[in-house]
Amino acid sequence: MTRTVNLPGGAALPLIGFGTWELQPKTTYESVRAALEIGYRHIDTATLYRNEADVGRAVKDDGVDRDQVFITTKLRPKDARHARRTLESSLRLLDTGYVDLWLIHWPTGEEEFVSTWQELLSARDAGLVRNVGVSNYSPAQIDRLTEATGEQPAVNQIPWSPGQHDPDLLEEHRRRGVVVEGYSGLKNTDLRDPVLTEIAQRHGATPAQIVLRWHLEHDIVILPRSSRREHIAANFDLDGFGLTKEDVTAIDTLARTG
Repeated sequence: MTRTVNLPGGAALPLIGFGTWELQPKTTYESVRAALEIGYRHIDTATLYRNEADVGRAVKDDGVDRDQVFITTKLRPKDARHARRTLESSLRLLDTGYVDLWLIHWPTGEEEFVSTWQELLSARDAGLVRNVGVSNYSPAQIDRLTEATGEQPAVNQIPWSPGQHDPDLLEEHRRRGVVVEGYSGLKNTDLRDPVLTEIAQRHGATPAQIVLRWHLEHDIVILPRSSRREHIAANFDLDGFGLTKEDVTAIDTLARTG
């Protein structure tokens, strides 16, 4: 069963996504095919990654129904002044008809700060994208967009890992009804940390699986990336064990002890 979190518009966003940052075209195609075969139903790409066409081809060749796969892409700030054109290019490359989530990849300059967000809202209203959000924004920056337009981002995709765990920042997003997607959770973690290895051993899991499951315990969407099928499978196989409250607290406190 795919675990999901509901976005404000009613869409179900799968908590486990497959990331494609730094994957080369051929690798992207093969890895996304593998991820879909394993059961992933959420794929994350971006204009910056230059692999949208390979993501789209993998989805099409897999044969899974379009409405069963949640696809995210992202707008580079340098493309802000021709946002719609960039989206249309992404849609051509993906060949998926629409995008489930379109994010501003990181904050734009001051001049385009609000107008870029208005462009995303306009694309959503035109039916080109289903949901819109941001990445690498602070709560204060999110508030500026909301105050200017009356509509807040559905999602903020930000770096998140045990070492960066910030309960207050998480609560700031919750209070606003903004879903947190965490990226680089494994990359930014020392998987040899004794706290993680002990918990992993006890649950018959790998330290990487423990870190990913910890994100899910906090309802943080994860986007693990790998080009190796066995890792793609292991990163998705997070239901065979559960973390105790004590486990979660011990991992939370790595941020203060690391």
